[in-house]
Formats: sequence, structure tokens, C-alpha cells
Amino acid sequence: MITAISIKIIAGFIALMVVIRFIGKKELTEVTPFDFIFIVILGGTLEEGVYDEKVKVWDVLYTIGLWTALYLLTDFLVRKFERLRPIIKGEPAFLVNNGRLDIKELEKNKMESEQLRSLLRMQGVFSVSEVKYALLEPGGQISVLKKDSPDENTGGVLTHLLIDEGQIEERILAQIGKDKEWIIQRLKEEGHGDIKKIYYAEWSEENGFYIQTYE
Repeated sequence: MITAISIKIIAGFIALMVVIRFIGKKELTEVTPFDFIFIVILGGTLEEGVYDEKVKVWDVLYTIGLWTALYLLTDFLVRKFERLRPIIKGEPAFLVNNGRLDIKELEKNKMESEQLRSLLRMQGVFSVSEVKYALLEPGGQISVLKKDSPDENTGGVLTHLLIDEGQIEERILAQIGKDKEWIIQRLKEEGHGDIKKIYYAEWSEENGFYIQTYE
């Protein structure tokens, strides 16, 4: 049994090396959900086949070969017919478009405001107000184009998400030493009497509020 397992592992290893040469080199950040599923299923198939005595080495090689052939065929069709790309591999989505949050795209991509803020912070951006365009790439990473600002002091400011989809973030208010009455009054001064109409509101001591409503 050990000999059979060893042969399967060696054969599977060689087959995977050949597969990697066929599909080409990709950075991890370039891997799309389609590529990820291919890799996961391929690894799972090899794992189950290795320890199942009823599965012969040729069955393992055939499975790996067929699955890779289907992947390469799909990849060829995507490159040949451009209309298939967004259906199979996805396409970039503008989460921030010309300085404004695209609420429909955020909801379509199941992206919450704090998730977007986290991705922006990874790019060195600490406020949505600094962003002109933010694209969610098919692989899940985000590309950011910041606004041109003659004032160097407007960038790199730590902001706090105080309104998220019409709800007051009381936990964050407590962290910065504020309360609901404070934010309600401040928003009224900004011309926003109904918090339910506000999709997103962030605040910083330096720059004040950045507000976007559902409208």
C-alpha cells in the first residue's frame, strides 16, 4: 500500500509540475476566483485519489489531465471571446467613482463600508475623501487613484466611520469620546437632519465630515 501511495504522489507531483508549466506563471494577487477554484479542486482530487486504494495511478493522472484541459479550454475561450471574460473571470468594479462611493457596486459585490476602508488603509489611504477612483479587481485586491491635492495636509489623516448605512456607530463614537447627541447636532449643522438618509459618514478632527447620502 505504501508503494502504491508513493507512486501516486510522485506521479501526481510530476503531473502538477507539468500543469503549472502549461497554465503559466501568475502572481498570487493576479489569481481570480476562477483560478482559485481550479487550484482547490485539483488539490482535493489529488489528495483523495492518493489514499483511496480503489483509485489507480492512471485514474489520478487522467483526472488531473482532464481537469487541466477543461481549465485551459475555458481560458482559451475567455481570451478568444471577450464577452465571456466578465461572466467567467469577473471584471473590475468602481467602488469609488470620481470621488463618490458607488453604493450599487458596493452592494453588488457584498462589500461593507468598513471592508472598503480596510482595503484603502492597506494602500496607505485613511479617508474615502482622498480617493478619486477605487477599483475592486477580479482577484479581490483594490486599485486606488487619489485626488490631486495642493494641500499636503489633507492626506494621511486618520478618520472614523460614524454612520454606516444609516446607522450610528456608537462603539466608534465611544472610542473618540463623543455621543449620539453630538453627532446628531453636528450632522444637522451640515444640513443632514435625517440620519437614515446617510449611507456613509466619516469624521476626523482635522478635516471634519465626509458625508454621502443614498441619493
